[in-house]
Amino acid sequence: MNPRLRWQVKSAASVIGISTLVGAGVALAQRDATSELVFISALHGFVLSVLLTALEIYLARGPLRQRIGRLSFGVGLMLRSLVYVLVIVAVHAMIHYVRLRYGGTPFADHSFTDAILTITIAAIAINFVIQIANLIGPRTLINFFTGRYHRPREENRFVLFVDIAGSTGLAERLGGIGIHRFLDRTFRLLSGTAIDYRGEILGYVGDELIVTWPEKEGAVDARPLRCFLAMREALEHAAQRLLREFGAAPKIRGSLNFGPVIVGEIGDFKRAIVFNGDTMNAAARLEEFSRTVDGGFLAARAAIERFDTAAPIRLRDLGAMPIRGRAHAIAVMGLEEPEIKARLSGSG
Repeated sequence: MNPRLRWQVKSAASVIGISTLVGAGVALAQRDATSELVFISALHGFVLSVLLTALEIYLARGPLRQRIGRLSFGVGLMLRSLVYVLVIVAVHAMIHYVRLRYGGTPFADHSFTDAILTITIAAIAINFVIQIANLIGPRTLINFFTGRYHRPREENRFVLFVDIAGSTGLAERLGGIGIHRFLDRTFRLLSGTAIDYRGEILGYVGDELIVTWPEKEGAVDARPLRCFLAMREALEHAAQRLLREFGAAPKIRGSLNFGPVIVGEIGDFKRAIVFNGDTMNAAARLEEFSRTVDGGFLAARAAIERFDTAAPIRLRDLGAMPIRGRAHAIAVMGLEEPEIKARLSGSG
């Protein structure tokens, strides 16, 4: 099963279970709660959560994902909220009909109207949070909410720098608007793959994407390295489409490092969670060096050795590489070129 789909299914199961319990709990909190009311309220929560999580998984993976992603914040919010309202009202009406069919008491007119109003407000609020999460990243939103990095802290992290090769020449040929659209299409493909492998997108800097993993999550199944290889495969699959649209297919190179990173909130009116430290600087330097090596990728040996499984591709030892600003060189490894070609030809 696809890593992202597996994660989405697990999350959906949790949401469905919690929603069912919340539905039952809301009914039990009422003074005149009956077994029938508890059952109907729990059923309400179960059906709604099943339909809405299925909808979210479909939107995240289906053909509508790219179209919805291109909508403005406001239009996307209203469209998603409308769909939520229609689904919730349909479920509410269905349960009302079933109650009447089997001799239950009908809802009062004012009760149904109040329910629709509450549903609409809740749908807009839920989708507002979802849209904000899409803007700044769900983990960043959670970290802001919990105050995890309100005070700076040091963490061991994997850091992956991914650079789009040849973008300067493309900018001259495509123009400002054209290169922006090209980068947007490319970053959408790359960021989707990063989410597949549980990466946290730190940001887009020019033609560069930065992804990071906490030590424990990144070590599992060599996720950062697998993520980079999957990014190349995703671009290979999309190459023909991008060639038709832009006359060019993007290629990427990158670097991977591991070590302590200082993470903390910074700024006032536009606060951000930033990552600083020698590990970040060294990763950026390695990305620059990756432009001069076969395979277009460099990984610090410390990152490879921290994985809890063997690397999914053969690596070659490139020895110690001096890094500007550091007193000591970094032991680095690169990709075996024949392995890369075999992997990409097998994915086509």
